[in-house]
Amino acid sequence: MTALDTLQPASSERTATEAVISVRGLTKVFKDFWGRPKARAVDDVSFEVRRGEIFGLLGPNGSGKSTTIKMLLGLLYPTKGHIEIFGHSPRHVKTKARVGYLPEESYLYKYLDSRETLDFFGNLFQLPPEQRDQRTEQLLEMVGLNQVRSRTVGEFSKGMQRRIGLAQALINDPDLVILDEPTAGMDPLGCREVKDLILALKARGKTVILSSHLLSDVEDVCDRVVIYYGGKIQADGTLKELLTERDSVRITLPMQSREVMENILGTIRRDVAADRIQLDNPTQNLESYFLGVVNRARASEHTAGATSGNLVAEYLRGGAEAGAQQQARVLDRLVASTPVTATPEPVVQVPTAAEIEAQKKLAALAAPVPAVVEPKPEAAPKPVLDDAKANEKLANLLGKPK
Repeated sequence: MTALDTLQPASSERTATEAVISVRGLTKVFKDFWGRPKARAVDDVSFEVRRGEIFGLLGPNGSGKSTTIKMLLGLLYPTKGHIEIFGHSPRHVKTKARVGYLPEESYLYKYLDSRETLDFFGNLFQLPPEQRDQRTEQLLEMVGLNQVRSRTVGEFSKGMQRRIGLAQALINDPDLVILDEPTAGMDPLGCREVKDLILALKARGKTVILSSHLLSDVEDVCDRVVIYYGGKIQADGTLKELLTERDSVRITLPMQSREVMENILGTIRRDVAADRIQLDNPTQNLESYFLGVVNRARASEHTAGATSGNLVAEYLRGGAEAGAQQQARVLDRLVASTPVTATPEPVVQVPTAAEIEAQKKLAALAAPVPAVVEPKPEAAPKPVLDDAKANEKLANLLGKPK
């Protein structure tokens, strides 16, 4: 072995520490319509993500996490700085084929079912039909949607949409997986399954970037984290480095008798003030306790707890027909509970002779009076001229001598 070999890490060590993502001086400034700076979302950020690492992006709302992710995906242009993913630009086409992305909101076609959704995204990556079908079956089984594959995505709850979104992010078997709030809307069992999946991806050498507001999820799976605030990185490092309290020590030992505990405390109190000593029992987090209770309930034959994979109740799956039957049953009950009142027959009264005579007089008075039309005077007959007078009059008109 030469001196150069002692200075350079072995090939496997170089691969383990290879930087998949390199960000240097990344800045993003959003401008208004007139080109004036409006908001500095990301301000001079630098970090690296290594191969096979689970990297956490933390920070309050509006701190720049989502903007950083969009620039890593090539969806936004940085105002300043440099980004490399697998040694290329984020807009390199072949690099994009090695990336899987689950956005914060599931942007899916709501009229496609689970299988059609995964087939669609598999087509985008030009996967062969047989490989596409095989991966679709495995992913549906993995995310727990095998039983509801015929339902359209638009009918899914938010938690189920996150599951199918996670499946589409893995359809191309990516080397880099970017997950933005992957457990949002999921139940505790689903959250645990997602974290187990992330750890399985790491075991296969995949690189995962996790952005989440659930700090317990980040603490369970992440190797390193960065904490954003105001567009800048305020803290970064491994969880052990960031969370370890250097100025205190915790001693854990099995439960001892009172005499032994008094002896131990007496020894400690000789050098440490009593008000700085805290004695309590260690506790587990709520998620671990919850999962333990559920697992014990599943193993019991007499449990009445909820289980997964059950069919929807028959009366809920009946659709419009069941609704009509239910409405008919309601109407039957309403009719049966309402007392029926018989309608009395009308009583016919025969009028007397005096009443008939009075009705005739009233009808005669109420009848309209006919209008009297006076005859027009006849026009006076025109005088009739004899032939001699007529000829004389005609001759005068023509100017002829008589």
